Amino acid sequence: MSVVLVIEDDRELREMMMHLLNTCGIGIRTAPNGLTGLVQLRQEPRPSLVLLDLMMPVMDGWEFRRRQRADPAIADIPVVVLSALSPVHYSDLDPAAVIPKPCDFNRLIDVVKRFL
Repeated sequence: MSVVLVIEDDRELREMMMHLLNTCGIGIRTAPNGLTGLVQLRQEPRPSLVLLDLMMPVMDGWEFRRRQRADPAIADIPVVVLSALSPVHYSDLDPAAVIPKPCDFNRLIDVVKRFL
């Protein structure tokens, strides 16, 4: 089973995405910030995809992505950015895709399935 890692500080949104993806038969792990996300990314089974919020406490999405890309063991895992910000704020993150917030859950499922 493919696993998606959702890194999102909004508990309700995180739980909604978890329920939605589980209903579609997609395994999911979650993290409330980038630091916890880095730990989750290194655990087995290795996630096939990361859904990444940018503005979070402890470690934001920009720092998460910087550390992920610097680690050869996890650098190749694609990241989909979830953000209400304009692209100028995250273009340097080189996301595999972007899902604007508020999330369109049909689009979320389509994007996730494209990477699994």
